[in-house]
Amino acid sequence: MPKYTVSYKKIAHKDLPLVGGKNASLGEMIKSLTKRGVAVPGGFAVTTESYWAFLKENNIEKELRKILKEYDRSSTKSLRETGKKAREAIMKGNFPDKVEKAIRDSYKKMCEEYGTKNVSVAVRSSAVCEDAPDASFAGQFETFLNISGEEKVVKFIKECIASSFNDRVIAYREEKKVPHLKFALSVGVQKMVRSDKASSGIMFTLDTESGFRDVVLINSIFGIGEMIVQGSVTPDEFYVFKPTLEKGFPAIIRKDMGRKTKEFVYKKSGGLLERKVPQKRAVRFSINDEEILTLAKWAVIIEKHYKKPQDIEWAKDGETGELFIVQSRPETIHAAKTGRKYLEYNIKTNEEPVVTGIAVGEKVGKGKVKIIEDVSEIERFEKGDVLVTKMTDPDWVSIMRLASAIITDEGGKTAHASIVGRELGVPTIVGTENGTKVLKDKMHVTVDCTQGLNGRVYKGDVPYTVKEYDLDKIPETKTKVMLNVGTPEMAFRASYLPSKGVGLARVEFVLAEKVCVHPLALYHYETLKDKQLKKKIEEITVEHADKKEHFIKELAEGIAQIAAAFYPKEVIVRLSDFKTNEYRNLIGGALYEGMESNPMIGFRGASRYLNEKFYPAFQMECSAIKRVKKVFGLDNISLMVPFCRSIEEGKEIKKRIKEEGIKNTKVYVMAEIPSNVILAEEFSKVFDGFSIGSNDLAQLILGVDRDNALLSKRYDENNPAIRKTIADFLKEAHKLKEKVGICGEAPAIIPGFVEFLVDNKIDYISVNPDSFVQTVRKIHKTEKK
Repeated sequence: MPKYTVSYKKIAHKDLPLVGGKNASLGEMIKSLTKRGVAVPGGFAVTTESYWAFLKENNIEKELRKILKEYDRSSTKSLRETGKKAREAIMKGNFPDKVEKAIRDSYKKMCEEYGTKNVSVAVRSSAVCEDAPDASFAGQFETFLNISGEEKVVKFIKECIASSFNDRVIAYREEKKVPHLKFALSVGVQKMVRSDKASSGIMFTLDTESGFRDVVLINSIFGIGEMIVQGSVTPDEFYVFKPTLEKGFPAIIRKDMGRKTKEFVYKKSGGLLERKVPQKRAVRFSINDEEILTLAKWAVIIEKHYKKPQDIEWAKDGETGELFIVQSRPETIHAAKTGRKYLEYNIKTNEEPVVTGIAVGEKVGKGKVKIIEDVSEIERFEKGDVLVTKMTDPDWVSIMRLASAIITDEGGKTAHASIVGRELGVPTIVGTENGTKVLKDKMHVTVDCTQGLNGRVYKGDVPYTVKEYDLDKIPETKTKVMLNVGTPEMAFRASYLPSKGVGLARVEFVLAEKVCVHPLALYHYETLKDKQLKKKIEEITVEHADKKEHFIKELAEGIAQIAAAFYPKEVIVRLSDFKTNEYRNLIGGALYEGMESNPMIGFRGASRYLNEKFYPAFQMECSAIKRVKKVFGLDNISLMVPFCRSIEEGKEIKKRIKEEGIKNTKVYVMAEIPSNVILAEEFSKVFDGFSIGSNDLAQLILGVDRDNALLSKRYDENNPAIRKTIADFLKEAHKLKEKVGICGEAPAIIPGFVEFLVDNKIDYISVNPDSFVQTVRKIHKTEKK
């Protein structure tokens, strides 16, 4: 006897041929994961047997084959005509009596179960070929929300079936070589969660750009989740680190507030209504930390159950405060990748980008700008153009696949443009805010998505190079090779290199690009007299009542992202090493920083931390480090003190670090001042090891200001005096059984320097990611000799 409808409670993953991917996953989670705390709304599936019975009853299959036979795949006009005819053929049909009765009976049971006459439901497709590992069909079929009453449920189930012949679905099936009439469509009818009164979103059990597996990425907005997929708003974004989450730490290692200016809510007559989010609400996070952690724990449970990375939709009920999982499907981009390849891009320009946003795709695209305001204009688009628009939806897919790059004003990493751009391999930058205003039709641009999340659009044809490395062919070496990492957004990608950890984690990028404000201006915010300055700081720190928290949060998250990327390998974090002129350039910096004629040998490093006026800023830095270790659970970080001039400074800074609550942590010192080398034995009694800073060491031994262009020819890290100093220092340090590395640029840029260091038995060499492979090869060659 045919099964026309099946309750989610009776569905398991093995029922995919009967109920499609989405419904099979929902049933599987209800059956297997609700007992582990994962909440999933109930509902029922209209089966593939209903689909075939519907086509047979109305003789639709024959008509569809005829319509599709006349389809001209090279014509957008033909695509629209084909889709229209196919949908009309379906909408003319009626469900067989047995199918319609089964639908009505199942809906009535739902109403009884939830104790209401007309329960509000979501009507969604669930194709047998949907959510496959190489074709997600994400957003291709129609979804109908806030549907209630038997008549409407029956009507919208048919609408859902008709949407399997939307123009975009026809085009997508052609792209993925999926036969149009081979697979049936099931439809899911699921209890609506009142997220219109709360929030909703999407989460992935990996980083969507790099494929890094140890994080859960959560996107969240106010209202119903369709807004996030459309890319109409930029969502809040959260990263949770799985390994320490599973150890019981509240490991939310990154929280970024989005631009949530709009939301979808229920319309009284059914369906959805778009409305503005009040400013006071828009500048709050749409979910709290406890909810973030609950969702992350559920994501880990779901991923482990399915044994593969997942793309999950969730919703919060504003009436009950409960969280629900409303969908889970396999992640389709990184899961399909095989082999261990590492691509290294080098963009050759000193120009400033004309537009910036959130990068998707780790590629570079070039072409002429074509601004498309509305989907009705897509026939203007030509292959190879750069698509620039406010946002995209599934109706745009036919031209997105022709684009050399995609740029949108709105959206986040899980917006429609991001999902499709990622799947098509088209470099995409979303959330630019002003792309459609700044860029002009026919302007030639270069779209760079290779620098982590920092998407950049340059005017003109910017040259670049690409190198591909097979990571399985990189040799092992006795000398450890570590990485210098300064940009947190690049850390996940760099983690794929077979390094021994991070020899230098720089925090200066975080201070300049994320904190932006001088730490003392935040510390003394309440007593600032400059109203314009206070207004500017308020705009940057709007999410924090206590402005010190802005500094601590941003610094902690930047360090945590680097530490998480390489966990459990050692990550050596150098304490801040801004010079006076660099601190002065931060917002409010002029209030606290003087003018120095030579900042390179001025108020920096250990002496700055110990200065009475600056000490509150150092305490804030220690608070950030403490958060990384104690709250996020990242115990793989060590510290490094820069520019420590004397033994007394070293002892005092070690004492202060402990007093600030940072314990059981190795503390190294930069060997970059002649006193560090001359008094190696004395410094070794204070610190846990050394890292040679060849840049500063060279300038101080040679008496050359490395910032002075007139002396650039005199500044030479390969000078015999520098080599002798380093060789003697390595000999002395090893006699003292101290670990010594180097984190300057000399190994990467000076011929023969790597060989010199290996010959003198350096313990580790730390280089930038783009120099890693060539450095390993040089070390391997030298060690073989």
